[in-house]
Amino acid sequence: MRRPFLAGNWKMNKTVPEAVALAKELVQAVANVADRDIVICPTFPCLAPVAEVVRGTNVKLGAQNMYFEDSGAYTGEISADMLISAGVEFVILGHSERREYFGETNQIVNKKLKKALEKGLGPIVCVGEKLAEREAGKAEAVVEDHVRGAFEGITASDALKVTIAYEPVWAIGTGKTATPDDANAMHAFIRTVLGSIYSADVAGKIRIQYGGSANDKNIDDLMKMPDIDGALVGGASLKADSFSRIVKFVS
Repeated sequence: MRRPFLAGNWKMNKTVPEAVALAKELVQAVANVADRDIVICPTFPCLAPVAEVVRGTNVKLGAQNMYFEDSGAYTGEISADMLISAGVEFVILGHSERREYFGETNQIVNKKLKKALEKGLGPIVCVGEKLAEREAGKAEAVVEDHVRGAFEGITASDALKVTIAYEPVWAIGTGKTATPDDANAMHAFIRTVLGSIYSADVAGKIRIQYGGSANDKNIDDLMKMPDIDGALVGGASLKADSFSRIVKFVS
């Protein structure tokens, strides 16, 4: 049985005081939740202060991005070691906004994934299609390309440490969401692709989150689906009441 995994991607929101306050509120709200993994991903300046808040609790800390080099002349970037030193345990890689606005390719995501695994971070690798690609009937082809590109050269034992987040780009921040059946169908397809790369056994153990406008209203229906193992939550993770409700989903 795959353990449910709920992650909040705060994106470019919250100052340090605001992030600390939200983390404190959230830690209290989910203190009694024991059978699922909970991660919050603030901005870089907020990581170390929020790490102090979540230390020793059931809430873990994630980052929104990292670079694939250890150090050097890479102005504006941040390394896995720096994240780990700030208390980070998870990292989001290849988010659609990184691909869209910052030119990230499958090759870059693959390099970042290898580095994250080498350093012992828990990677959340994002895959997903745009609206035009879906309407053109290319959704599965795009998602398969993202999965195969990200996992190039990744061993089966390392693949088991990776979480995939399926984010239909057309549903991010738009209020639109794939129906639970639509989302589950793509998750099942992703599992088939993983099975062709590794084995059905390995594919059956890798967690796949849904990341397209998951919120406190649709989370119960999403989590009833057999191939949906959690959610990568954007806007609804910026308030403790809505994110804690997501964490406490009833399936």
